[in-house]
Amino acid sequence: MSARITRQQLEAVVTRINVITGNRTNPYTKGEDGKFRANVGCYHLDGAYGGWALYRMNCESGSVNDIFQMGHVSKLDLYRALHAFLAGIEAKNV
Repeated sequence: MSARITRQQLEAVVTRINVITGNRTNPYTKGEDGKFRANVGCYHLDGAYGGWALYRMNCESGSVNDIFQMGHVSKLDLYRALHAFLAGIEAKNV
């Protein structure tokens, strides 16, 4: 794959992962009291150091797990990892 990967493409795959796993698609939800609460189990992107990672919301306090444990990588590398992860989820659900 030689095309540039966009953030929107990464977000689309992450949304698909969340839908398939029955999770909310946003890591936080704003309550009626105006406070944000973590959506436990939600997968979401994190960008830092010029790269990207897939995180999963771990608990209500907002701590996260780095799913691939490879730090922040290029969009292309993350895109490939996301599709491999998605294929694994889909294979398990067959």
